[in-house]
Amino acid sequence: MSRIIKTGIIQQANTADLKTNLMNLAANIADCASKGAELVVLQELHNTLYFCQTEDTAKFDLAEPIPGPSTGFYSEIAREHHIVLVTSLFEKRAPGLYHNTAVVFDKDGSIAGKYRKMHIPDDPAYYEKFYFTPGDLGFEPIQTSLGKLGVLICWDQWYPEAARLMALKGAEILIYPTAIGWESSDTPEEKERQLGAWIISQRGHAVANGLPVVAVNRVGHEPDPSGQTHGIQFWGNSFVAGPQGELIVTASNDSPENIVIDIDLERSENVRRWWPFLRDRRIDEYTSINKRFID
Repeated sequence: MSRIIKTGIIQQANTADLKTNLMNLAANIADCASKGAELVVLQELHNTLYFCQTEDTAKFDLAEPIPGPSTGFYSEIAREHHIVLVTSLFEKRAPGLYHNTAVVFDKDGSIAGKYRKMHIPDDPAYYEKFYFTPGDLGFEPIQTSLGKLGVLICWDQWYPEAARLMALKGAEILIYPTAIGWESSDTPEEKERQLGAWIISQRGHAVANGLPVVAVNRVGHEPDPSGQTHGIQFWGNSFVAGPQGELIVTASNDSPENIVIDIDLERSENVRRWWPFLRDRRIDEYTSINKRFID
């Protein structure tokens, strides 16, 4: 027996106009649904340009409560197309308290659950600590009509602990909405190393946990509003990997794309029988993992 989930990934290039982005997203979701997608995954902070290139208090005006206007918009789309939809929103929780939050909608348009980004970067052109409070909902899979989704966000991609905890709590797919790219001063060799590391780390999560991984990145050039850098060239390369890390599909690094692909959840069961990593974990020897560093 197989449990096939037809999955749509939307790699989009955004504009400075919110309405245009929303119209494009609605059209791309409809396109995936028309090709049979039951699960559709959007990229990180898909409503707008990636605003974290600078520290600007005016950008907090982009944030919304949950539920709010965007959840209403995507709820209706999920219900209309009868899909499970993974979105990524800038959440206003209270005055001065904001999160980078994934909201998952079930086929009836209801909110199945949400995840607040746990690992928050603070690097040149990625000033996310200025905007986002670290998540406080833990690493909890979201139960949907299609199964348990282990939704994480971008910088979470680099942490094997996050993927493992999702797997240990029953996640059946690891999903990463993403916004990552190159700075123009990076050499071609450095660009290749960065992209390779990004793909390898997530394929490693698939292997170590015996789970498929869905990573959806944005694409296109977005300028730095401050003019201090040449902006970010988001590298696309959205992909789906199987539970042995095998690449099932990979998008381009320079073009928007909608891709619909089959993910067989039953394959995870078979792979875990062949490679029983969870069985052989030495949990009695891992107590030091909760320390920052071991001197």
